[in-house]
Amino acid sequence: MSTLVLEHECLAQKVVFTEDSFIVYLTDGRSISVPLVWYPRLFNAKKQELENYELIGDGEGIHWPDLDEDISMEGILAGRRSGESQSSLEKWLKKRTQK
Repeated sequence: MSTLVLEHECLAQKVVFTEDSFIVYLTDGRSISVPLVWYPRLFNAKKQELENYELIGDGEGIHWPDLDEDISMEGILAGRRSGESQSSLEKWLKKRTQK
């Protein structure tokens, strides 16, 4: 089993969305593209909700207040998908349709 060891701190500075992914621009000059389907709340969000994000911890993570979603840079760099259970996602989706 391998573990992620960071040579230096990798912080987010900006997030941009395409039709099927989001791209995180890092403070070290790199960017990483992540499929929206890896994060069902993002995948089911409206464009306006996606674009309403906040960098947390000076860029250690990204928070979407409208979606109640938080993703760490460590998780993105490690290639971790959402850990949300199907039942939790279904409850969240049901609440969205009732609004």
